[in-house]
Amino acid sequence: MDTPTTPESAVPPDALLFVAPGCPHCATVLNGLNQLAGQKLIGKLTVVDVAEHPEQAAEYGVRAAPWLRLGPFTLTGAHSPAELRMWADWANGEAGTAHYVEHLLTQGSYPQAAAFIDADTLRLKPLLAIVADPGAKLGVRLGVSALLEAHANSSSLQKLLPQLAELSRHPDHRVRADACHLLGLTGSPSARAHVELRLHDAHEEVREIAQEAMEVLQKQNGKR
Repeated sequence: MDTPTTPESAVPPDALLFVAPGCPHCATVLNGLNQLAGQKLIGKLTVVDVAEHPEQAAEYGVRAAPWLRLGPFTLTGAHSPAELRMWADWANGEAGTAHYVEHLLTQGSYPQAAAFIDADTLRLKPLLAIVADPGAKLGVRLGVSALLEAHANSSSLQKLLPQLAELSRHPDHRVRADACHLLGLTGSPSARAHVELRLHDAHEEVREIAQEAMEVLQKQNGKR
């Protein structure tokens, strides 16, 4: 992952850590968070012992310790102080959202990624950074595509039309093909002009996806 950069105006994220007796990694995570707190890189640090407060663990769906809510991110298992600082820096800004979703998808946690996006659909926009990266892992690209597809014909996806239109002109044919597919899923009449341009793309795959997207748009707009 790239080294995060935190804007000076960013508010340090609060941290909620669940620990348990005999947990082999809890002390390391707690020590790392205490370091961040001392450096004012995180805000309020709350530590909850699962054994003493099982009701709170149940409220947050904690199944194993250490369990950490750092800003908008939920992290489980061992994390070094350097990793914790990275996630604290990423707690503000779109880049962190993309990295967190990539992290979840790499772990095979698609339902958690979907819940994260559904909680705030503004988080869809940062996913386009992954769409624009032809070097992203196939499983991650497919997962991101599914997350975006889940919001087909929604205003949230339609708001991304300018960015998708730009991606439809990307130098890499895989990005252009994915962009055409997503433009079709916006259901917006405004997407047609951008998809039409790709009907004559130099790459066959892009032309095929553009044709499919055009058919989807024609059906969708025909219902209106």
